[in-house]
Amino acid sequence: MTNREMKSKVMAIGNRLSSRMDRHEAFVKAWAIVKAGGLELAVKGVSFGNRQEALKRLAAYAPDQVRAVLVPEPTNPADPAAVAVFVGVQGGKGLFRLGYVPANLTAVVSALGANLPALRVVSGSWGWVEKTTYGARVALAV
Repeated sequence: MTNREMKSKVMAIGNRLSSRMDRHEAFVKAWAIVKAGGLELAVKGVSFGNRQEALKRLAAYAPDQVRAVLVPEPTNPADPAAVAVFVGVQGGKGLFRLGYVPANLTAVVSALGANLPALRVVSGSWGWVEKTTYGARVALAV
């Protein structure tokens, strides 16, 4: 990416963010996102309901077979700015609500748009009982 292209992306993202936060803070965030090549964030709410079982099944697929879609939920009673993360498998029957974008990042994600090139499923064991729990991270490219 040329210097001119980078500046253009910073200005575009910064201007979109400035309507949601302080202008200086918006451009600092925009610069960090563009410099990093995008934004990666943890999906919240993945332990609710049957989402752990869904993540366990998603872990069996190659990353390029899993697609993610961001859906704003302005009618969400808990948070009108909420952005849900839906996932599906290539050739699957539909999309499944996996969780939500963290509340402190909804303004940034809304400014970037819904271009999700990857969903990465991560797992680990912790706690007193050896039980595998799963989590998900989404990557937004700029």
